[in-house]
Amino acid sequence: MPEHPDEPVRHVSPLAQSAYDVLDVAPSASEEELRRAFRLALRLTHPDTGGDPLRFSAVQLAWEQVRTVQRRAAYDAGHVVPGQATASAHPTFTAPPTRAHAGDRPRSRAYGHPGGWRRQKYLAQSREWVGRGRDITDPYDAALVRGLPREIRRTLADALAEEATARTLVGMGIGFTVWHDVATGSPANPERKIDHVVLGPTGLFALLSEDFGDAVRVRRGELIGDALAGERPVHELVSRARSFSRGLRVRFTAVMIVLPDDALGEVLMPLGASRGTPALAVTQSALAPLLRRGIDGVAPIGGNELFETRSRLTAGIRFV
Repeated sequence: MPEHPDEPVRHVSPLAQSAYDVLDVAPSASEEELRRAFRLALRLTHPDTGGDPLRFSAVQLAWEQVRTVQRRAAYDAGHVVPGQATASAHPTFTAPPTRAHAGDRPRSRAYGHPGGWRRQKYLAQSREWVGRGRDITDPYDAALVRGLPREIRRTLADALAEEATARTLVGMGIGFTVWHDVATGSPANPERKIDHVVLGPTGLFALLSEDFGDAVRVRRGELIGDALAGERPVHELVSRARSFSRGLRVRFTAVMIVLPDDALGEVLMPLGASRGTPALAVTQSALAPLLRRGIDGVAPIGGNELFETRSRLTAGIRFV
């Protein structure tokens, strides 16, 4: 857990490239082939020869993970070699607690199970992939996760992203109320959910927590990038927020896509507005300050309005 509940918990994305992918070599490569691949990748990515510094760092990290027989065997098994650097340790992807530390300031009110629906979907998908729904000893073992199809790893990545946002929201204080995994459509279509509905003195917000496994850009009010594969997350969130607003007769102050810190070029990027409701992309580390500060030009919610909105949401919200 972080030192402070507002500090985002960083995790290795299930969509991250494996060490073999980074080095552009098959997992079955010999030690000599692996060493040659590392040297080549090092030359191609070195900043002194015009390479990308981020790719250069990724090559170095990949090599640290598999540079010895012991480390490679541990990597292939999804374990951590004693003494191996934390940055190169393998994740298990199990869910850490979402509560704040004892002794921290009072927590926000929270309802629902963040990431719960995605976790259940991931377990069903992974068991089906492994073999006709049979049980898996450890469905979060890194070696297993690494070998799953991208669409299944994406499900787990989204669950982790939702849990990371929940750990930020839990430290917002008693002035905030949070509902996780909120239904916006029929029970037959749980995918059309809002990951987090947040109510506080600065307004009412609809949040989707996303991890696409790569950096994204903004074009014409939508997130784009190679990893999105045609997805339209901003359009989806706006559509779901409208359905929710109509059903409960409330108006969102803003809708937000929450992304890992390294996925966005800036901590906050405007995405336009829909019927007067602004849409934003925000990084995990910038989320809590933004919710406390509020949206520029939007007045805080008064006491009576805050109470009435909370009562209406508490009575009307359904969970997936």
